[in-house]
Amino acid sequence: FASPLFLGVGKTTLIQKVTQALKSTGVPIDGFYTEEVREGGRRTGFDVVTLSGKRGPLSRVSSDSSTSRRACRVGQYVVDVVSFEQLVLPLLRNVNLGCDAEKKICVIDEIGKMELFSQSFIQAVRQTLTGSGTVMLGTIPIPKGKPLDLVEEIRSRKDVKVFNVS
Repeated sequence: FASPLFLGVGKTTLIQKVTQALKSTGVPIDGFYTEEVREGGRRTGFDVVTLSGKRGPLSRVSSDSSTSRRACRVGQYVVDVVSFEQLVLPLLRNVNLGCDAEKKICVIDEIGKMELFSQSFIQAVRQTLTGSGTVMLGTIPIPKGKPLDLVEEIRSRKDVKVFNVS
């Protein structure tokens, strides 16, 4: 069971509030959320923040056109796949190693274009979804433009409940 949400309408705030509520009940929970990075009032990128408090860059604005051919880009942002994987993959592997007797909640905010540059992340999410000991609370973007395979796969799963947040 996962709970994907809409993009850009306070979904990370909602994820954080739900996470705090679950933690306060003693439910085993791990995962990550993405947070805007702002400098001088303008957004310059996004960081990944784990529920244990580790932080690292997910993406940064780049005006350098020389990096555009080889870099993983989403609009004006260059994605730091290595940093993302170093933070996120160990916690997903840890969630997947849990025994089925102990139900865990795995928070993934979000499963979107930037995160999907990592094939290892895609594999880890699929593994988490098939693990019977894990409940996933995640966010996915609204469909627009070219469909994202993993997002559509998640959206169409029978064991997924999608809530649209507006």
